[in-house]
Amino acid sequence: MAVLVAIPARYASSRYPGKPLVPLTGAGGRSRTLIERSWLAAQAVDGVDRVVVATDDDRIRDACEGFGAEVVMTSSDCFNGTERCAVAHEALGGGYEIVVNLQGDAPLTPHWFIEDLVTGLRAAPDAGVATPVLRCDGAALNGFLADRKAGRVGGTTAVFAADKTAMYFSKEVVPFTSQTYADDAETPVFHHVGVYAYRPDALAAYPTWPTGPLERLEGLEQLRFMENGRKVLCVEVEARGRQFWELNNPEDVTRLETMMKQMGLQ
Repeated sequence: MAVLVAIPARYASSRYPGKPLVPLTGAGGRSRTLIERSWLAAQAVDGVDRVVVATDDDRIRDACEGFGAEVVMTSSDCFNGTERCAVAHEALGGGYEIVVNLQGDAPLTPHWFIEDLVTGLRAAPDAGVATPVLRCDGAALNGFLADRKAGRVGGTTAVFAADKTAMYFSKEVVPFTSQTYADDAETPVFHHVGVYAYRPDALAAYPTWPTGPLERLEGLEQLRFMENGRKVLCVEVEARGRQFWELNNPEDVTRLETMMKQMGLQ
């Protein structure tokens, strides 16, 4: 029942080149790179047997080995993080029950998001992949809308059926709502958290499928599963008072640093 966490990281991001090595300063003035903070988030998860960083870049490898991470080198031909995780799992010899993709731009991911995700996938044998969703409060939704108004691609939203099967993911805010919400109000919008848990057969099949039109338009890798008829399970997680955001744009650095200092994360 072994669980592998793979953290895919590439240097040549089209929106933010060198993003994994961007320094983030937390409480007490402690500065660590984005990739180190993501690795530390993975280390805090219970029930994980192995954590690796999967990259094709020597600069990222050297930085990761410098703080003690295990690194798996992958091809630069990997189109996205899911493909990189598939290559890393194969390079390690396979054999894991579940492979978790903790994307390297989400260092504030609480450990219970991943623990609940693994539990949710184990309880749904008909699902090949699962991903967390977090109900937005008014403050988070307002942040999404502000990003879109400013022309920034911010977080991703998700809609799903009553049985938690994903119906769609988008970088637009879905479902549409014209209502305004107080910062602490509950909203009908769910933030998709950039973490995935895969069964090995679904992960191995993924690179064999062509990129579909929805994945290409949205730039969202999970849509390839849906475009090929694979069930994606949405696992609702609770913030428990914890702030959460990914580093999508240079403007997010200040936002993440403010959150880390407020939470006392060094």
